[in-house]
Amino acid sequence: MATEILMPALSPTMEEGTLAKWLVKEGDSVSSGDLLAEIETDKATMEFEAVDEGIVGKILVAEGSENVKVNEPIAILLDEGESLGDVAADTTSSAPVAEATTPPTPPASPATPPAPRDGTRVFASPLARRIAADKGIDLSQIKGSGPRGRIVKADVETATLGPQAAVESSPSDAAAPTPAVATGASASQILGAYQDRPYSEHPLDGMRKTIAARLTEAKQTIPHFYLRRSVSLDALLAFRSELNAQLADSGTKLSVNDFVIKACARALQNVPDANAIWAGDRIVKLERSDVAVAVAVEGGLFTPVLTNSDLKSISALSEEMKDLAARARDRKLAPHEYQGGSFSISNLGMFGVENFDAVINPPHGAILAVGAGVRKPVVGEDGELSTATVMSMTLSVDHRVIDGALGARLLEQIVVGLEKPLVLLA
Repeated sequence: MATEILMPALSPTMEEGTLAKWLVKEGDSVSSGDLLAEIETDKATMEFEAVDEGIVGKILVAEGSENVKVNEPIAILLDEGESLGDVAADTTSSAPVAEATTPPTPPASPATPPAPRDGTRVFASPLARRIAADKGIDLSQIKGSGPRGRIVKADVETATLGPQAAVESSPSDAAAPTPAVATGASASQILGAYQDRPYSEHPLDGMRKTIAARLTEAKQTIPHFYLRRSVSLDALLAFRSELNAQLADSGTKLSVNDFVIKACARALQNVPDANAIWAGDRIVKLERSDVAVAVAVEGGLFTPVLTNSDLKSISALSEEMKDLAARARDRKLAPHEYQGGSFSISNLGMFGVENFDAVINPPHGAILAVGAGVRKPVVGEDGELSTATVMSMTLSVDHRVIDGALGARLLEQIVVGLEKPLVLLA
């Protein structure tokens, strides 16, 4: 029988997307796993794969269509020998699906509807069935998040993580829906004050809407407090120069930011109570240091996550960060590469900014704002006046997760790592 291909939810926060490009045309035969389309989410452009086999009978949403709601039909897939006339009644009866505007519930939520069953049959994608078979998972015990409750790959993978990991992976989604952006005065009221001035209007794209909503949520709901420290970089700069000279043949070149990432990863291990996130009705403490780093892209930013940063060398972190940053700028990151983590870094030093306060990225417990290293006069321990390269840092902290003394200990450990860089190799 004919199958509606629905706009997929390619990330837990996706409510709508842009159908950027069709990779098939009407009349084409497709099999499970074939690429159907490229879809722009609020953060990235991702390829969408078929989960069933059949013939593309009709494309319902044209290329370039924006604001296509999740679960809205975008095409009809026919069985061999079927025609659109045979399934006209079925298509009409499924029209209410296109009107649905409520985003799908993430797999970890207990409110997710169970996968539809016909007797003992469980509806699941072929890939989900293969993964379940390999891992010995009973599909009848899994609730599906795909179209019409179909079990998809993400559902099986989530089932292997256990309930605690599900809490850690999307605590903010489980706690409450993303709040609407607080706009204040209406657009017409604001534009009225500028009616005699030349201007151009630029509608918000998905990324800017998400950034606005997330940062509004952060400033309205997270009790921020700020801790400031200055760090002397002279020892680190000399050490970095020596390492880069020795690594020249391999093509690796370490940046100050690479050392900052490693210092933060080490500090989170030394102060484990600060390696935590806010999960609505609980605090979740992570075992490894998963550090997110803000990357500016056209029209917004990403925060790709360097998982297990405490276990990786500085050169490995450097190479991984370069790869993530390059793909972030091309909007080619997969959702799991920019979701998660417990701690963020925002570095504006390369723009000459000496100090600033960063907004916490929920559900993270803290974010470190890093400024530029500036040559300044300093008074040494012997009372002598000299000069040193000094970098200002501000740690923004969620007071629900981390208290003042705990935050101070975390920042102290970051400073130790940067002023005594040899400890980062231990």
